Amino acid sequence: MKILVDADVPAADLCFRDLGEVVRLPGREITAAALRDIDALVVRSITRVDAALLAEARRLRFVGTCTIGTDHIDRDLLATRGIAFASAPGCNAEAVVDYVLGSLATLAERQGWTLAERRVGVIGAGNVGGRLLRRLSAMGIDCLACDPPRVEAERVSREGQAAFVDLETLIDACDVLCLHTPLVRQGPHATHHLLGAQAIAELAPGTVLLNAGRGDCVDGQALRGRLAGEGDITAVLDVWEHEPGIDAVLRDLAEIATPHIAGHSLEGKRRGTHMIYRALCERLGLPTRVSLEDLLPAPPLRRLELGPGLEPEEALRLCLRAVHDVRRDHDSLLRESRLQGMAKGFDACRASYPLRREFAALEVVLVAPDESLATLLAGAGFRVTRG
Repeated sequence: MKILVDADVPAADLCFRDLGEVVRLPGREITAAALRDIDALVVRSITRVDAALLAEARRLRFVGTCTIGTDHIDRDLLATRGIAFASAPGCNAEAVVDYVLGSLATLAERQGWTLAERRVGVIGAGNVGGRLLRRLSAMGIDCLACDPPRVEAERVSREGQAAFVDLETLIDACDVLCLHTPLVRQGPHATHHLLGAQAIAELAPGTVLLNAGRGDCVDGQALRGRLAGEGDITAVLDVWEHEPGIDAVLRDLAEIATPHIAGHSLEGKRRGTHMIYRALCERLGLPTRVSLEDLLPAPPLRRLELGPGLEPEEALRLCLRAVHDVRRDHDSLLRESRLQGMAKGFDACRASYPLRREFAALEVVLVAPDESLATLLAGAGFRVTRG
């Protein structure tokens, strides 16, 4: 068996080497010609698997994407050709939630507000949005949720969960909007330009719009116009229309602009690889011999001890940034896109993204008993113990 794997899929050799010959290529260099003698293909979101790519793939019997989203895959075509398919739903969901919390904490510090003062609206309550809602609720932050396929069936809150409302209600009621929807271009629940020109024009002054779902779910041109015109809302953008050649003006207008790295934790990446490895093993009728734990080294920072005297959100920011400082990612995109040009700089940031662990990898020790701080930090995703 010959397995072609995107060169940026981590731990692929360790996972797949016992299943066959592993060939690595950069995702944007995976072409139809490269698939002529390939039996299994493992990609990320930058490789579009469609009729053009599969034109010469006579032996291909399995396609896996180490991503949550599947809009880059022509699944109907694969089914028609009898090619098995697997994705990795939820593989990097915890990392995306880490990114959202770190970004909101950074904005709160810059703009002089606290998370406790804001109501957060989460659009899309799937793998990422559902986890974000649970963490926000555990932190004591007021939140609402909108998931269009479910809103008609469930309008009241359930125990321990945020209330589901329609999109208009959520936009009107919330100070912060977080998008975590898949990209759906057609049908009753289409999400392409879900936040279009009219919705963006009607956002209340002071609204924070954070998109870590899919770039095409927001009308980038309309958002750029609102930011450049009134300039009275704040944008945090990790996903963009036309990646990697994104709008440079919108990049500069966003308060936090990052190159589609919200889910790029070590755990998330290797969890995605491992999920596709398990799927291929199942397809081949073979046992899985490599565990996820085999793919994860010990974190470089394992334990952080906090003494008394810190305000809760100050302590939260300290812990967040000990694991992941989103400002570094913002600065990296600006620097590399200006040095190399937008598309090359965007891809360079992703290809050379530094080691990043998830919040759960860090143990936070509270020397002085503080139940409210323990609740806040544990809700955010850290492992909290008492010293």
